[in-house]
Amino acid sequence: MRMPQDATWLWKFLYALATLLRPLLCRLRVEGQEHVPSTSGCIIACNHSMGPDYFILGYASPRQIYYMAKIELFQIHPWFSRCLELVGTFPIDRGRNDTAALGAAEALLRRGQVLGMFPEGTRSHNGELRRGKSGVARLAMATQTLVVPAVVINAEALLKQVGRRPEVIVRFGPPLSLVGDPTDKAAV
Repeated sequence: MRMPQDATWLWKFLYALATLLRPLLCRLRVEGQEHVPSTSGCIIACNHSMGPDYFILGYASPRQIYYMAKIELFQIHPWFSRCLELVGTFPIDRGRNDTAALGAAEALLRRGQVLGMFPEGTRSHNGELRRGKSGVARLAMATQTLVVPAVVINAEALLKQVGRRPEVIVRFGPPLSLVGDPTDKAAV
């Protein structure tokens, strides 16, 4: 795996740190990186387990992934908020129709960047896949960008099997092109 060249300086630093620590923490297998477009914007839609799946997905991607994160994370401490921003994370108020966050996501995709989304909207507390929400489809249709399905398998083992180097698998699937009217509930 190679460090994404289009990444922010903090993303690159964390990537290098993760590269040094990875052999001690887990055995990582990445499949399908070629499915992530090398230049155009896309949405990587992934499951959201109890483990550090967002970090693992970002590390496995050949390009920097920008994430929406619940606004509560940005209220922990100003320094923490700044670190989140420096790695490309922006807040979303999940309890309402956050037009500012959706606008930021659209602008990011139109600039040709990669947006990571978890269609379930929140973590699965039992590891089972939950019903997805329509945000990924709406954004993909509105911006005419591809959706790359992804899965992180066994991410929670990093927290449960410390020191045992569990195998963690990241799979990127072939990109999907979603067409339709993003305001039409039947199309989404």
